Amino acid sequence: MNGVKTYQVKTYGCQMNVHDSERIGGLLEAAGYVPVEGESAPDLVVFNTCAVRENADNKLYGNLSHLAPAKRANPDMQIAVGGCLAQKDRGEIVKRAPWVDAVFGTHNIGSLPVLLERARHNRAAEVEILESLETFPSALPTKRDSTYSGWVSISVGCNNTCTFCIVPSLRGKEKDRRPGEILAEVQALVDEGVSEVTLLGQNVNTYGVEFGDKLAFGKLLRACGEIEGLERVRFTSPHPKNFTDDVIAAMAETPNVCHQLHMPLQSGSDRVLKEMRRSYRSAAYLEILGKVRAAMPDAAITTDIIVGFPGETEEDFQATLDVVEQARFSSAFTFQYSIRPGTPAATMADQIPKAVVQERYERLVELQERVSWEENRKLEGAEVEVLVTVGDGRKDEATGRLSGRARDGRLVHFTVTPSESDPTGNAEGVRPGDVVTTAVTYGAPHHLVADGPVLKHRKTKAGDAWASGKATKLPGVSLGMPSIGKKPLPKQDAPGCGTC
Repeated sequence: MNGVKTYQVKTYGCQMNVHDSERIGGLLEAAGYVPVEGESAPDLVVFNTCAVRENADNKLYGNLSHLAPAKRANPDMQIAVGGCLAQKDRGEIVKRAPWVDAVFGTHNIGSLPVLLERARHNRAAEVEILESLETFPSALPTKRDSTYSGWVSISVGCNNTCTFCIVPSLRGKEKDRRPGEILAEVQALVDEGVSEVTLLGQNVNTYGVEFGDKLAFGKLLRACGEIEGLERVRFTSPHPKNFTDDVIAAMAETPNVCHQLHMPLQSGSDRVLKEMRRSYRSAAYLEILGKVRAAMPDAAITTDIIVGFPGETEEDFQATLDVVEQARFSSAFTFQYSIRPGTPAATMADQIPKAVVQERYERLVELQERVSWEENRKLEGAEVEVLVTVGDGRKDEATGRLSGRARDGRLVHFTVTPSESDPTGNAEGVRPGDVVTTAVTYGAPHHLVADGPVLKHRKTKAGDAWASGKATKLPGVSLGMPSIGKKPLPKQDAPGCGTC
């Protein structure tokens, strides 16, 4: 193959997959690939798959079928499949789509460049699925698209046994990064101009279990507060059974930790929670929310809810509606239960008919829409600090609105004057990565509108980077095992990771 090879990564699923795709992009660029531009056909397409979302396998095999003619026309084109569905289906992918060149799992992302080279040399598919983690993903190079925010993985895997979830069998038992490695990566991002990080784990508040410190997550939040230039810290997702008072205190007492909490509920029925193997009950869940709001009255709390779990009765579903009414979530990710082969719930009796699930789902969405709207209307007239973002949409070209996220995570569409809005990145304009303060004029169910003047506009390093077209790109970070403490880390050069 002559010239520079181009690539495209297509990502499905959760934040873990988004973060893994950043690592895949970093690996490929370290191996000499460049992102494809425009409508050109890439030399390599990588599918980073999900096995949790409904119809995940149909989407993958449908997309692979669409690529088959392109592969026949250009045998040098390569196709790779990774992620959770690859971990689950393994060699089945090549059987069903023999034009695929490489299949890799959740534990061996770093093998991708080598697998592609082997497949190219041998003119045969390479399948490598490991049963345990080969290299912690954050020890791999990364290609980030954002100049102002970044994911930072603190752990991978999960030790829970929820009956509806296939994640533990695909990503394995929890493996924790050492705190010094995490803080070094955060510092490296901040040095590049990033002002917001999200700490990422399947169950962030069990962080530290592997090295025997049950208070490690709260300490990690406080340590992030010591990093100069880091303006916003978020995390996802905690588990209610492990959410402790020391974490609430760390959130409330660390100025750069955002008062935003995503706390999965899944069901408001204690009976269903027991069947799900969720080791908390609705009263304990609501007690946690009460403690959070007592410490942070402005906290925005979001959640996940599953409708139609096997055996769910109308009484069970009403219990969920009751908790949603009391919890006052700012928003909720609502899902209709669907069978996931390989999970205990897949073989449970009393699977709920689709029509019943749909009707309950619509009632839940209607209730949450009302609650979200009521909560957002309470913010009308309040001043909000907004980090200007890309991808959340220019809400209305006619009014010149731009979009961003408030500190509590809410989406804000705000108005700027023509001189303030310059999509070319002119120094006079409001740019992605900049921070503005504005006043909410209207609270809608899914966002806030601020149609008044911009009260403050602060240019940032991230805005400068966006204007110059420079996204953050870091080598892997693996800098030993210092402990968390008040003393800030000295600046260190992060070594890159060899990729064969």
